[in-house]
Amino acid sequence: LMVSRMFQLALRYAIRAGCLALPLGVAAQALPGPVGIQLAQAGGGVFRCTDADGKVEYRNVGDTKGCKRVETETINTVPFPRAAPKPAADAKGGPRVDAGAQRARDSDRRRILEDELANEQKRLAELRAEFNNGEPERRGDERNFQRYADRVEKLKADISRSEANVESLRRELGAVRN
Repeated sequence: LMVSRMFQLALRYAIRAGCLALPLGVAAQALPGPVGIQLAQAGGGVFRCTDADGKVEYRNVGDTKGCKRVETETINTVPFPRAAPKPAADAKGGPRVDAGAQRARDSDRRRILEDELANEQKRLAELRAEFNNGEPERRGDERNFQRYADRVEKLKADISRSEANVESLRRELGAVRN
């Protein structure tokens, strides 16, 4: 069974790559299912070709002398079964949720956002205190002025990012309350 599966995969690859030769013609007659269907439909059939040395090849195109069409059985196909229907959904496309459960989720979300907002406001206050209106205190490891200037720029960027976070959290919290 494993060899058969590997053979089918190799045949599918050969069909896609356009390398139709000996095993493919045989497979069109022998293999059931999608591989056989693809082989039988590719090029309008299977041809048995014999060259001058008597070597036999099976092809999907009978374009040379010594090629004869091989009669194959008609291949029946069965459509794939349809998927089961999805559960009822609300207007936005999500599943319906009980009103009590939704209120609980909203209150949890509101609490989480309030906690995040409080933490971000605390962080912003600490950054502003450390920034000291653009003149933070120099540390012992900042004897080089460039290190000090780099830290000041980093503090400015952190304050800017923290202010944006606070505004974003306030907007989101306002949307939850409505």
